[in-house]
Amino acid sequence: MDLRVMGFDSPLFSTLQHMLDAGDDSDKSLNAPTRTYVRDAKAMAATPADVKEYPNSYTFIVDMPGLRSGDIKVQVEDGNVLVISGERKREEEKEGAKYVRMERRVGKFMRKFVLPENANTDKISAVCQDGVLTVTVEKLPPPEPKKPKTIEVKIA
Repeated sequence: MDLRVMGFDSPLFSTLQHMLDAGDDSDKSLNAPTRTYVRDAKAMAATPADVKEYPNSYTFIVDMPGLRSGDIKVQVEDGNVLVISGERKREEEKEGAKYVRMERRVGKFMRKFVLPENANTDKISAVCQDGVLTVTVEKLPPPEPKKPKTIEVKIA
């Protein structure tokens, strides 16, 4: 629909027309996921993890065979989201060697976990040993029960 044809020639209506034309991209579905979302979803699906709860901590266990600590990133986003990510790269080919079969996964990996309210995000440790990453998140101590507050009654 062209607003100029209908007699609306002002700059305001021209801007509205431009916005309508820009939004009329029939190639893309409004519900189609973005490339970033698809990439992150694939990375998350390909990164299995075990989560254990202990009396004083939570432990996240992720297999990371062949990765160095520089290839792995452990972060806390938005105050309570634990993010484990990184990238597994294909080893450089040596002269004269060629792949007959390639089955090991390469590329980016990522997992996100929403931490419970009692997780102490200031006390998180991560250790990678024998190809297994273990991230430990300590729990906050339970809150002290509130003692009744006594208010002095004054005589007026």
